Amino acid sequence: MGRADAVQSSTRHCIRLGGRVVDYRLVRSKAARKLRVRVGPSGVEVVLPSTRNDEELSKFLVGHESWILDQLDRAERLRGVRRTVPRPVGEFLYRGEPIRVRIEETPSRAAGNTVRLIDGEIVVSRGHGSLTPVARSLEFWLRREARRGIESHLAVATARLGQRPQRVYVMSQRTKWGNCSSRRNLSFNWRLILAPDYVLRYLVTHEAVHLAVPDHSAKFWLTVQSLCRDTEKAKQWLCRHRAQMQIDLKDILKRTPESGRPSSASRIPCRAATGTSARGFIRESALSSRARPSRARGP
Repeated sequence: MGRADAVQSSTRHCIRLGGRVVDYRLVRSKAARKLRVRVGPSGVEVVLPSTRNDEELSKFLVGHESWILDQLDRAERLRGVRRTVPRPVGEFLYRGEPIRVRIEETPSRAAGNTVRLIDGEIVVSRGHGSLTPVARSLEFWLRREARRGIESHLAVATARLGQRPQRVYVMSQRTKWGNCSSRRNLSFNWRLILAPDYVLRYLVTHEAVHLAVPDHSAKFWLTVQSLCRDTEKAKQWLCRHRAQMQIDLKDILKRTPESGRPSSASRIPCRAATGTSARGFIRESALSSRARPSRARGP
Protein backbone atom coordinates (compact mmCIF):
# COMPACT_ATOMS: atom_id res chain seq x y z
CA MET A 1 0.00 0.00 0.00
CA GLY A 2 1.39 3.38 -0.99
CA ARG A 3 1.50 6.42 1.22
CA ALA A 4 -1.34 8.09 -0.70
CA ASP A 5 -3.55 5.07 -0.01
CA ALA A 6 -2.50 4.83 3.63
CA VAL A 7 -3.21 8.42 4.69
CA GLN A 8 -6.59 9.97 3.99
CA SER A 9 -6.11 13.45 5.37
CA SER A 10 -4.14 15.61 7.75
CA THR A 11 -5.87 18.50 9.56
CA ARG A 12 -5.30 20.80 12.53
CA HIS A 13 -7.50 20.48 15.64
CA CYS A 14 -7.48 21.51 19.29
CA ILE A 15 -8.73 20.09 22.57
CA ARG A 16 -8.84 21.37 26.14
CA LEU A 17 -6.70 19.28 28.48
CA GLY A 18 -6.23 20.25 32.12
CA GLY A 19 -7.44 23.79 31.52
CA ARG A 20 -5.02 24.19 28.63
CA VAL A 21 -5.88 24.34 24.93
CA VAL A 22 -3.70 21.86 23.07
CA ASP A 23 -3.32 22.11 19.31
CA TYR A 24 -2.63 18.91 17.45
CA ARG A 25 -2.28 17.59 13.93
CA LEU A 26 -4.74 14.80 13.15
CA VAL A 27 -3.75 12.20 10.60
CA ARG A 28 -6.53 9.86 9.46
CA SER A 29 -4.94 6.63 8.29
CA LYS A 30 -6.26 3.52 6.57
CA ALA A 31 -3.08 1.61 7.34
CA ALA A 32 -2.89 2.31 11.09
CA ARG A 33 -4.23 -0.39 13.39
CA LYS A 34 -4.13 1.57 16.62
CA LEU A 35 -4.82 5.10 17.79
CA ARG A 36 -1.60 6.82 18.82
CA VAL A 37 -0.27 10.22 19.83
CA ARG A 38 3.25 11.60 19.45
CA VAL A 39 4.70 14.62 21.19
CA GLY A 40 7.92 16.06 19.81
CA PRO A 41 9.72 19.29 18.96
CA SER A 42 7.20 20.02 16.18
CA GLY A 43 4.18 19.62 18.48
CA VAL A 44 1.43 17.01 18.93
CA GLU A 45 0.42 14.55 16.22
CA VAL A 46 -2.45 12.07 16.54
CA VAL A 47 -2.91 9.13 14.18
CA LEU A 48 -6.53 7.95 13.93
CA PRO A 49 -7.22 4.61 12.20
CA SER A 50 -10.13 4.63 9.75
CA THR A 51 -11.85 2.07 12.00
CA ARG A 52 -12.00 4.53 14.93
CA ASN A 53 -14.35 7.53 15.36
CA ASP A 54 -13.96 11.03 16.79
CA GLU A 55 -15.58 10.06 20.10
CA GLU A 56 -12.95 7.40 20.67
CA LEU A 57 -10.27 9.95 19.78
CA SER A 58 -11.50 12.41 22.42
CA LYS A 59 -11.68 9.73 25.10
CA PHE A 60 -8.15 8.59 24.24
CA LEU A 61 -6.70 12.09 24.51
CA VAL A 62 -8.52 12.89 27.75
CA GLY A 63 -7.45 9.53 29.17
CA HIS A 64 -3.80 10.41 28.50
CA GLU A 65 -4.12 14.06 29.52
CA SER A 66 -1.38 13.99 32.16
CA TRP A 67 1.12 12.24 29.89
CA ILE A 68 0.51 14.63 26.99
CA LEU A 69 0.86 17.73 29.18
CA ASP A 70 4.02 16.35 30.80
CA GLN A 71 5.56 15.70 27.39
CA LEU A 72 4.65 19.18 26.16
CA ASP A 73 6.28 20.73 29.24
CA ARG A 74 9.38 18.59 28.74
CA ALA A 75 9.61 19.53 25.05
CA GLU A 76 9.41 23.20 26.01
CA ARG A 77 12.20 22.83 28.58
CA LEU A 78 14.45 21.03 26.13
CA ARG A 79 13.72 23.60 23.43
CA GLY A 80 15.04 26.25 25.77
CA VAL A 81 18.42 24.56 26.21
CA ARG A 82 19.08 23.88 22.52
CA ARG A 83 21.56 26.05 20.76
CA THR A 84 23.67 25.78 17.65
CA VAL A 85 27.37 25.41 18.36
CA PRO A 86 29.88 25.94 15.52
CA ARG A 87 32.19 22.99 15.00
CA PRO A 88 35.89 23.93 14.98
CA VAL A 89 38.05 22.55 12.18
CA GLY A 90 39.64 19.19 13.02
CA GLU A 91 37.77 18.81 16.31
CA PHE A 92 34.87 16.77 17.66
CA LEU A 93 33.53 15.56 20.99
CA TYR A 94 35.09 12.56 22.70
CA ARG A 95 33.58 11.36 25.99
CA GLY A 96 31.76 14.69 26.25
CA GLU A 97 34.80 16.95 25.81
CA PRO A 98 36.18 18.63 22.64
CA ILE A 99 39.24 16.88 21.28
CA ARG A 100 41.46 17.62 18.31
CA VAL A 101 42.44 15.02 15.76
CA ARG A 102 45.75 15.15 13.92
CA ILE A 103 47.05 13.12 10.99
CA GLU A 104 50.75 12.42 10.70
CA GLU A 105 52.74 10.75 7.96
CA THR A 106 55.31 8.15 9.04
CA PRO A 107 58.21 6.58 7.16
CA SER A 108 56.73 3.13 7.77
CA ARG A 109 55.57 1.09 4.79
CA ALA A 110 52.99 -0.74 6.91
CA ALA A 111 49.72 -1.61 5.17
CA GLY A 112 47.57 -0.10 7.94
CA ASN A 113 47.20 3.02 10.06
CA THR A 114 47.56 3.47 13.81
CA VAL A 115 45.39 5.56 16.13
CA ARG A 116 46.61 6.80 19.51
CA LEU A 117 45.43 9.11 22.26
CA ILE A 118 48.38 11.37 23.04
CA ASP A 119 48.37 14.39 25.37
CA GLY A 120 44.69 15.15 24.84
CA GLU A 121 44.81 14.65 21.06
CA ILE A 122 43.78 11.78 18.82
CA VAL A 123 46.69 11.13 16.49
CA VAL A 124 46.25 9.03 13.35
CA SER A 125 49.57 7.82 11.90
CA ARG A 126 49.51 6.91 8.25
CA GLY A 127 52.32 4.93 6.70
CA HIS A 128 53.44 5.45 3.13
CA GLY A 129 52.26 1.97 2.24
CA SER A 130 48.84 2.26 3.83
CA LEU A 131 45.83 1.66 1.59
CA THR A 132 43.29 1.99 4.41
CA PRO A 133 41.34 5.28 4.53
CA VAL A 134 42.19 7.27 7.65
CA ALA A 135 38.50 7.82 8.44
CA ARG A 136 37.93 4.07 8.48
CA SER A 137 40.78 3.48 10.91
CA LEU A 138 39.54 6.27 13.19
CA GLU A 139 35.98 4.94 13.16
CA PHE A 140 37.22 1.46 14.02
CA TRP A 141 39.14 2.86 16.99
CA LEU A 142 36.11 4.84 18.18
CA ARG A 143 33.88 1.79 17.78
CA ARG A 144 36.25 -0.23 19.94
CA GLU A 145 36.28 2.43 22.64
CA ALA A 146 32.48 2.61 22.50
CA ARG A 147 32.15 -1.16 22.86
CA ARG A 148 34.35 -1.16 25.96
CA GLY A 149 32.15 1.42 27.67
CA ILE A 150 28.91 -0.19 26.52
CA GLU A 151 29.88 -3.65 27.75
CA SER A 152 31.01 -2.25 31.11
CA HIS A 153 27.68 -0.48 31.78
CA LEU A 154 25.67 -3.34 30.31
CA ALA A 155 27.21 -5.84 32.70
CA VAL A 156 26.03 -3.77 35.67
CA ALA A 157 22.51 -3.16 34.33
CA THR A 158 21.81 -6.73 33.23
CA ALA A 159 23.07 -8.12 36.54
CA ARG A 160 20.60 -5.94 38.46
CA LEU A 161 17.77 -6.79 36.05
CA GLY A 162 18.50 -10.50 35.92
CA GLN A 163 18.36 -10.33 32.12
CA ARG A 164 20.83 -11.19 29.36
CA PRO A 165 20.83 -10.11 25.70
CA GLN A 166 21.45 -12.60 22.91
CA ARG A 167 23.97 -10.42 21.10
CA VAL A 168 25.37 -6.90 21.38
CA TYR A 169 26.22 -4.90 18.27
CA VAL A 170 28.02 -1.57 17.84
CA MET A 171 26.79 -0.04 14.60
CA SER A 172 26.53 3.20 12.64
CA GLN A 173 22.81 3.94 12.86
CA ARG A 174 21.66 7.39 11.80
CA THR A 175 18.11 7.12 13.13
CA LYS A 176 18.62 6.20 16.77
CA TRP A 177 21.11 5.74 19.58
CA GLY A 178 20.22 2.16 20.36
CA ASN A 179 17.72 -0.61 19.84
CA CYS A 180 16.41 -3.77 21.50
CA SER A 181 15.07 -6.23 18.94
CA SER A 182 12.37 -8.86 19.35
CA ARG A 183 15.18 -11.43 19.36
CA ARG A 184 16.71 -9.75 22.44
CA ASN A 185 19.65 -8.41 20.47
CA LEU A 186 20.94 -5.00 21.55
CA SER A 187 22.53 -2.58 19.13
CA PHE A 188 24.19 0.73 19.93
CA ASN A 189 25.49 3.65 17.91
CA TRP A 190 29.27 3.99 18.04
CA ARG A 191 28.83 7.79 18.29
CA LEU A 192 27.82 7.30 21.92
CA ILE A 193 31.54 7.44 22.71
CA LEU A 194 31.32 11.14 21.85
CA ALA A 195 29.01 11.70 24.84
CA PRO A 196 29.86 11.87 28.57
CA ASP A 197 29.93 8.60 30.46
CA TYR A 198 26.65 9.29 32.28
CA VAL A 199 24.89 9.66 28.90
CA LEU A 200 26.36 6.37 27.71
CA ARG A 201 25.25 4.74 30.96
CA TYR A 202 21.68 6.04 30.52
CA LEU A 203 21.35 4.78 26.94
CA VAL A 204 22.80 1.37 27.77
CA THR A 205 20.44 1.14 30.74
CA HIS A 206 17.50 2.21 28.55
CA GLU A 207 18.05 -0.65 26.12
CA ALA A 208 18.84 -3.17 28.86
CA VAL A 209 15.53 -2.42 30.61
CA HIS A 210 13.73 -3.23 27.36
CA LEU A 211 14.85 -6.83 27.87
CA ALA A 212 12.46 -6.90 30.84
CA VAL A 213 9.90 -4.24 29.87
CA PRO A 214 9.37 -4.06 26.09
CA ASP A 215 7.37 -0.81 26.01
CA HIS A 216 7.77 2.76 27.28
CA SER A 217 5.22 2.41 30.06
CA ALA A 218 5.41 4.03 33.50
CA LYS A 219 6.98 0.81 34.77
CA PHE A 220 9.70 1.07 32.16
CA TRP A 221 10.67 4.65 33.05
CA LEU A 222 10.57 3.93 36.79
CA THR A 223 12.94 1.02 36.22
CA VAL A 224 15.30 3.11 34.10
CA GLN A 225 15.38 5.90 36.68
CA SER A 226 15.99 3.43 39.52
CA LEU A 227 19.07 2.14 37.69
CA CYS A 228 20.26 5.47 36.31
CA ARG A 229 19.66 8.60 38.39
CA ASP A 230 21.04 10.83 35.62
CA THR A 231 18.25 9.92 33.17
CA GLU A 232 16.81 13.44 32.73
CA LYS A 233 20.27 15.02 32.78
CA ALA A 234 21.35 12.65 30.02
CA LYS A 235 18.26 13.36 27.92
CA GLN A 236 18.89 17.09 28.14
CA TRP A 237 22.55 16.66 27.17
CA LEU A 238 21.55 14.63 24.10
CA CYS A 239 19.05 17.26 23.06
CA ARG A 240 21.55 20.08 23.54
CA HIS A 241 24.40 18.39 21.67
CA ARG A 242 22.54 16.58 18.92
CA ALA A 243 24.30 18.46 16.12
CA GLN A 244 27.73 17.81 17.64
CA MET A 245 27.01 14.07 17.71
CA GLN A 246 26.12 13.90 14.03
CA ILE A 247 29.67 13.88 12.82
CA ASP A 248 31.09 12.80 9.49
CA LEU A 249 34.65 11.60 10.07
CA LYS A 250 35.57 11.99 6.41
CA ASP A 251 34.58 15.65 6.51
CA ILE A 252 36.43 16.26 9.77
CA LEU A 253 39.61 14.59 8.54
CA LYS A 254 39.45 16.33 5.18
CA ARG A 255 39.82 19.63 6.99
CA THR A 256 42.39 18.38 9.49
CA PRO A 257 46.00 19.61 9.24
CA GLU A 258 48.64 16.95 8.71
CA SER A 259 51.98 16.64 10.44
CA GLY A 260 55.10 14.93 9.19
CA ARG A 261 56.49 14.34 12.65
CA PRO A 262 56.23 10.74 13.79
CA SER A 263 55.64 10.21 17.48
CA SER A 264 57.41 7.80 19.79
CA ALA A 265 54.23 6.96 21.71
CA SER A 266 53.07 3.37 21.79
CA ARG A 267 50.82 2.48 18.86
CA ILE A 268 47.55 0.66 18.61
CA PRO A 269 47.15 -1.05 15.21
CA CYS A 270 43.81 -0.57 13.50
CA ARG A 271 42.60 -2.56 10.55
CA ALA A 272 39.87 -1.60 8.13
CA ALA A 273 36.35 -1.77 9.57
CA THR A 274 33.17 -1.91 7.58
CA GLY A 275 30.37 0.44 8.63
CA THR A 276 26.65 0.19 8.14
CA SER A 277 24.76 3.13 6.73
CA ALA A 278 21.60 3.98 8.26
CA ARG A 279 17.39 11.48 10.26
CA GLY A 280 17.95 13.36 13.47
CA PHE A 281 18.73 11.56 16.66
CA ILE A 282 15.95 12.97 18.80
CA ARG A 283 13.09 10.51 19.02
CA GLU A 284 9.57 11.73 19.77
CA SER A 285 7.66 10.52 22.83
CA ALA A 286 4.71 8.39 21.79
CA LEU A 287 1.68 6.64 23.25
CA SER A 288 -0.57 4.03 21.69
CA SER A 289 -4.03 2.68 22.34
CA ARG A 290 -2.83 -0.86 21.72
CA ALA A 291 -3.23 -2.97 24.85
CA ARG A 292 -0.46 -5.52 24.22
CA PRO A 293 2.98 -3.82 24.20
CA SER A 294 5.17 -4.36 21.19
CA ARG A 295 8.95 -4.63 21.31
CA ALA A 296 10.17 -1.11 21.85
CA ARG A 297 12.61 0.64 19.63
CA GLY A 298 15.53 2.62 20.87
CA PRO A 299 15.53 6.16 22.30
